[in-house]
Amino acid sequence: MIVVLRGGGDLASGVALRLYRAGLRVVISELAHPLAIRRLVSFAEAIPEGEITVEGVTARRVSDPNAALCILQVLATGIIPVLIDPDGLVIPTLHPHVVVDARMLKRNVEAPPTPVHLVIGLGPGFVAGENCHVVIETKRGHTLGRVIWEGSAVQDSGIPEPVASREVERVLRSPQTGVLEAQVEIGSHVENGQLVAEVGGMPVYAPFSGVLRGLLHAGFKVAAGQKIGDVDPRDDPSYCSMVSDKSLAIGGGVLEAILSRADLRPHLWK
Repeated sequence: MIVVLRGGGDLASGVALRLYRAGLRVVISELAHPLAIRRLVSFAEAIPEGEITVEGVTARRVSDPNAALCILQVLATGIIPVLIDPDGLVIPTLHPHVVVDARMLKRNVEAPPTPVHLVIGLGPGFVAGENCHVVIETKRGHTLGRVIWEGSAVQDSGIPEPVASREVERVLRSPQTGVLEAQVEIGSHVENGQLVAEVGGMPVYAPFSGVLRGLLHAGFKVAAGQKIGDVDPRDDPSYCSMVSDKSLAIGGGVLEAILSRADLRPHLWK
């Protein structure tokens, strides 16, 4: 069975790891300039870098989403193909049994461009029975990772989830529209007020002491107010290269949804 994930950020990558380790074949479609902040644990980083390994699993950029033979050849080597494919062209090319929309757009999302046996939506923006078959809850709390066959996930609050009691202040945002230039590498310790990045020459400072857990790829053009980075107050650099508990919980929900469909079970490891 082939599963197409739309999106290759940190949450999508946790899903990809869970499915890959369970023996399913995973293909990821992404933007030409991915918006993944936690790049060390995001398979989307294969787009600018060509290849990335996350927790022992390797993903590789494939240039053409219509090149089915090339995609299948990469899959045959045990590597996850990552495509520049914002429109989901790989879906009618490969005819996967499952599509997981992990773009985290947090708004009403259109259904895939071609019929699919099972469409799984992650988080806000999806309603089971309307633009997907099933929704997976992405908000931390008692319902995280729950499989929702009727209704929708909890609506987006617009407030970042807390890390060691830090919420809004842990997120770095662009001060203006311009090209991002990094001054600190992901995983580095930063002090309160330290220069972390610049956007069009304007500085972005660390809001408190901790570890720079994520930062958009240098050289990308960003918009004013756009999320560009994340500082972790727990100050443990090992977290930067580990898939989060949240993304693994969501991945477990996706795997449950797939296994729940009796009609898909005969295709699981074909």
